Order: sequence, then structure tokens, then C-alpha cells
Amino acid sequence: MALINDELQPPWVLAGGHRQTLWRKFISKPQLRRQRRRVELADGDFLDLDWLKPDTTQNNLPDTPAKDTLVLLVHGLAGSSESPYILNMQQSLAQIGMNSAALNLRSCSGEPNRLAKSYYSGCSDDVEQVVAQLLDGENTVERVIVVGYSLGANVLVKWLAETRFSNQVVCGVSVSNPLRLDVCCASMNKGIPFWYGRYFLQQLCRDLEEKYHLFQEKGDSEGLAQLDALGNWRKARTLWEFDDWVTAPMHGFDSARDYYQRCSSRQFIAGVKVPLLILHAADDPIIPPGVLPAKDEVPANVHIKLSPSGGHVGFIDRRQKDWLEQQLIAFIRLAQGGVLV
Repeated sequence: MALINDELQPPWVLAGGHRQTLWRKFISKPQLRRQRRRVELADGDFLDLDWLKPDTTQNNLPDTPAKDTLVLLVHGLAGSSESPYILNMQQSLAQIGMNSAALNLRSCSGEPNRLAKSYYSGCSDDVEQVVAQLLDGENTVERVIVVGYSLGANVLVKWLAETRFSNQVVCGVSVSNPLRLDVCCASMNKGIPFWYGRYFLQQLCRDLEEKYHLFQEKGDSEGLAQLDALGNWRKARTLWEFDDWVTAPMHGFDSARDYYQRCSSRQFIAGVKVPLLILHAADDPIIPPGVLPAKDEVPANVHIKLSPSGGHVGFIDRRQKDWLEQQLIAFIRLAQGGVLV
């Protein structure tokens, strides 16, 4: 089965997890003609979806039984629907005749969200609200497949264990999932991983600063008061401090440790009822391989593929430029065909 036996063979110039990780950021982006749709949330905020439908006028599209199925893609930390891995996956799905929608988490669509709170590694309720609206009968969507990357993968696995829509979920795909937020965050406090943590921290602080200025311009006293109550978050030196000072209190957690314990997705794997692929690279520079679950934690419907190389959402192969996308599509096809448990 290609899904299991087709091992990644990186080009020699991209050997190692760091090179694989960095190259994915600079890989070429396809130009896609997508449609943006907005989902209004129960708390008064919103999320934006970027939809891509295959060109049904093309005669070379393969027959697919999935016209009523939508693939929902969830990006990672500091990402968006414009991230290269999202765009390339949507292009690959369109080429096999599948509809897809890239979810922009709060404040990630290019427009700041309305509320003080933002997205975080446990925002599974936002995904639930999106899926509920996708399946409400107005979108001709009857089933969904959800693919998450990095932070989005953590949200995905948590959501799969909680959702009331399991009967309408074909499968899930988790790519470079942090799984244990505390371990991953601590690993970025020293050595080369420190610079990844530094990058993420700068992006989060920048986004929060932009929101603060927006609230000032709008005269949103309530939003400003919520941000001011966080203290001097601008002095955060690590992701852990940012999560302790900002993410945790903003989203109802006692501390960063409490947030990590309650939202780390490894604990939710046993509760997943649909076929799930967890794709991880042993040389991921951000996520230590020790976060992967033990065999007795994994039900039969969960399939783990540990690649010796690939970095963090990298997976660049010397033979096949879309190796990552084709691995995910192979799994999706097996799930659609009922081959997987």
C-alpha cells in the first residue's frame, strides 16, 4: 500500500529536518481562484473560508464519488489559507475532482477578528461551528474530511474526539501535530529550536499589537480593557510566557500549564471514532519524536506514519514534488473506499 511503503527520499541539499522545514516556507505557491465565504460565530466573531471547486468543464477529471464531500483544511501557528502547504493541497484536491475549503482561524484571514480573544491550540469549538454550518443543508455538503497541520492538527484531533458529527466525517489527517504542547513549547526554549519559538512569539506579539491599535481606532473600550488586563505581555520572552500571560487567561485557563494539559491532543486520540492518519517526521526540529503515543494509546482506526525525515510540515521528496499531498490523498481514497477501519 503506497501510504505505508512509499518512504520519503529527500534531495541531498534538503537533508535534515531544518532544511525540510524552511524550504516548505519558500516553496512556490500555485495561483488558485478561490471564493471567500464568512462563517458567523455564536460569540459575535467570524471565520473566513477560502473555497476551491474543481473545474468540472475539464474532461480529464477522474470519476469521484465525493461530490457531496468537502475537504476542510486547518492551518498551523502563524499560518493562514495562504500558507504554501494549504495552497498546494487544495490544488492537488482540485486535480482529482474534490472540493476543498481552507479555514482561516481567528485573525488569520487578513482581517483582524472582532473580539479580544484569538485562535489557540484548543479551539475545537470554532471548527465544530464551521462544520455545523457546512452540513446545514444549504451548502450541498453531506460529509467532510478534515486535514490539520501543526497547531491545526492538534485542534483537529481534539475536535474529532468531541464532535457530534462523527457519522458525517469520512476521515481526519494530522500532519506534524505537536501532540504534547508542554513538551514542544519547552523544546523551543533552547538550542536551534529556540529560533523557531522566537519567530512564533514575534508573530503572536505583532498580531496582538495590531489588534490593540485597531481597538484604539474603533474606540472599543471593552476590548482594550481585556487586553490591558493581561499586563505587560510585550515583555514575554518565550512562547510559554506568552501562553501564560495571554493565551491562558484570554481563553479561560488558569495558566500555560493548565492550557497545555487540557488541550494537548495526544490524550484525545483514544476518543477518535473515524479513520485518522497521523503523519510525523522523526527529524521534526520543533516536535520531539517522544510525543508520539504508545501503541496501547492508539485504537485500530488510527494510523501512524513516522517518516525518518521530513522536518516540520516539510516532506520534500527528490522524486515527487507533491509527495506530502499524494500521501494524504492516498489515505483519503482508502477512507472513502471503506478500506480503513
